[in-house]
Amino acid sequence: MSWWGKVLGGTFGFLLGGPIGALLGAALGHSIDSGVEGLSYNPLGGGAEKTQMAFFTALFAVLGHLAKSDGRVSVAEIRVAESLMDQMRLSKEQRRVAVRLFTEGKRANFPLEEVLEQFASVAGRQRNLQQMFLEILIDSALIDGPVTADERRVLARTCVVLGFEPGQLEQMIRMRTQGRRRGPASPKQPAFDPYAVLGVEAKATDAEVKRAYRRLMSQHHPDKLVSKGLPEEMMDIAKQRVREIRQAYDLIKQQRGTLR
Repeated sequence: MSWWGKVLGGTFGFLLGGPIGALLGAALGHSIDSGVEGLSYNPLGGGAEKTQMAFFTALFAVLGHLAKSDGRVSVAEIRVAESLMDQMRLSKEQRRVAVRLFTEGKRANFPLEEVLEQFASVAGRQRNLQQMFLEILIDSALIDGPVTADERRVLARTCVVLGFEPGQLEQMIRMRTQGRRRGPASPKQPAFDPYAVLGVEAKATDAEVKRAYRRLMSQHHPDKLVSKGLPEEMMDIAKQRVREIRQAYDLIKQQRGTLR
């Protein structure tokens, strides 16, 4: 049974419990008082399906919290959540749950740290999975302009709980920001900065470029991410990341003529 099948089957609480189980219960319309909130969870059990359930629940709730962090949710922020749902090709019921999770995240008393701590426990040492989680949040923050101070605080707290260093957050923000240029593309001015996409400087050696490319391709490999707990519905998002990375590397190879 898939993770969504278990959600529909009502076994999510026994797999998750804690704040994430409570959020999912609220999004599904179950009464939190029915006992979902109080269920304990075992971070060592459940496998990929449990992690997929936690990823989906935590992601949409934290996206709502991030969007509300500066006091108001912009139209662009709503659109990025809707675009994410479109990319995931969510069913009508899944979409309804995602919207409710986003709404739960906007609440003033949203337990951000508790939700992130539980997600970190369930995901375990799956660093690539946690990085994908953080990258999606960063893309959401960037959708309506530079990352604001309030958004940065949420992202910084997310990094701390998930075990990333502050410098890693800044690097990821630079990669996601500078990896896209404004204005029309041209042969001399492509629509993106390929070096920023790979997280290296333009003066990097061929060997450094190749290492960065291989590392990113491994980190974003769709099949590997799904096996570690990325919801199957997010496979297309991982594939898009891979296309961006490959396109950047191919452009650098074309420009340099020395990479193989």
